[in-house]
Amino acid sequence: MFRIALFGALVFMISLSAAAQKTGNNASGAKTDNKSQPADLSFDPNATVVTQHTVTINEKTIPYKATTGTLPVWDEKGKAIAGIFFVYYERTDIKDKSTRPLTISFNGGPGSASVWMHIGYTGPVFLNIDEEGYPVQPYGYTQNQHSILDATDLVYIDPVNTGYSRMVGNPGRDLFFGIHADIKYLGNWLNSFVNKYDRWASPKFLIGESYGTTRVSGLALELQQAHWMYLNGVVLVSPTDLGIERGTATDAALMLPYFAATAWYHKKQPQDLLQKSLEEMLPEVELFTMNELLPALNKGSFLDAASRKNIAAKMARYAGLSEKTILQNNLFISANLFWKALLRDESFTVGRLDSRYKGIDKKDAGEGPDFNAELTSWLHAFTPPINMYLKNELNYKTDFPYMMFGDVHPWDNKNNQTGESLRKAMAINPYLHLLVQSGYYDGACDYFNAKYNLWQMDPSGKLKNRISWEGYPSGHMMYLRKQDLKTSTDHLRAFIKKAVPPPGTPAKY
Repeated sequence: MFRIALFGALVFMISLSAAAQKTGNNASGAKTDNKSQPADLSFDPNATVVTQHTVTINEKTIPYKATTGTLPVWDEKGKAIAGIFFVYYERTDIKDKSTRPLTISFNGGPGSASVWMHIGYTGPVFLNIDEEGYPVQPYGYTQNQHSILDATDLVYIDPVNTGYSRMVGNPGRDLFFGIHADIKYLGNWLNSFVNKYDRWASPKFLIGESYGTTRVSGLALELQQAHWMYLNGVVLVSPTDLGIERGTATDAALMLPYFAATAWYHKKQPQDLLQKSLEEMLPEVELFTMNELLPALNKGSFLDAASRKNIAAKMARYAGLSEKTILQNNLFISANLFWKALLRDESFTVGRLDSRYKGIDKKDAGEGPDFNAELTSWLHAFTPPINMYLKNELNYKTDFPYMMFGDVHPWDNKNNQTGESLRKAMAINPYLHLLVQSGYYDGACDYFNAKYNLWQMDPSGKLKNRISWEGYPSGHMMYLRKQDLKTSTDHLRAFIKKAVPPPGTPAKY
């Protein structure tokens, strides 16, 4: 089953009018690189602004420049069909770009801008939130002392109809809005970017979050096969299923460890489990899931009554739900029901993307929450700072609305083989390493499904020495919790260092 990625369920509900998308002025600033503007455009698809900055990371001052603006997507005839908005950070005290890593960052949706990891994770500024990630006022941003700009240059990319990226004229939505179209045009755009900014020699990394993991998994192979651009690393933050088939029973069973993590956090488990740490408790649930629950669900009505009751009792113990509720649902507990039912007696729901967040519904009855509690909190926290930062700090001036989510639907999801594409890219390229980062409280792209991806992508274990997985006691955006921001960025630095071989190391088995 295809799992809609970061904020996907709500992105489907968003539709911006064409008129709203076509109002705006050119970006302007201290230094601008322009091509002639087509007559039918309300913005220039090739305009940039350059600004100079410093950031303190791990008590060291890092000087850098930010290039903010748009770069075209070209069709086969050399005509601009879209302008892709990006922010490119280069450390300026390192002159040899041949050894300087470049990390290319995408978020998900699929109709989401790159704002989330940009000002919430790896970039040089960080939005104002509390220690656990909740919004605070006044809105704003500060230096990100955990940014990975000390270790790698960074570029944040907004796909078409997100952020400030727009189509030029009416080239056809099918050129952009689908798994394969998305990978193809972004691969072409990255080729243009690397050429323009002279980064062919640099070790290159892709990092994607949520649907962005589908995107970068496909791009890893696309860049190799269509552009002869070979990567050193891919980072998957809160990955989707990557097109790897589960089946109904497997899909249902794999959610239980996430249910257990959430029940542990909200203290809905028995005391013997609550006395353990989260990391100590979860392996027991994972073993039960694979060795008992999955076979039981596959048996269906063939499962005898005593075994059914035994499975339901164990599920109730781990998930914090009543045995009766589990039996009434034939051992199949949907995520929607879990988010509604876990704290029903307290008149709360729990969040989809981060189950530490609580919501309040109109009625306690029902089989699903009225809204995603965490998403409204995140939009509350992120939207003012990104608009303030781009305009006031990076000097990018435009009347366009910055689209946190954009109209990218209908999205063509057919023939998703991105997990296999990533495996193939790793098999072909001995340099290519993979890091997966997951939050235990993420119910949209849950951590155990991320582990399952790796087992199925590499069933022989031949790639195991180049694959790593890290889990964090947070949700979909694990980096919003300050403690996990430090840990996860440290993991990124270590991964980049490991994936860049010593000079002269041949790419061979």
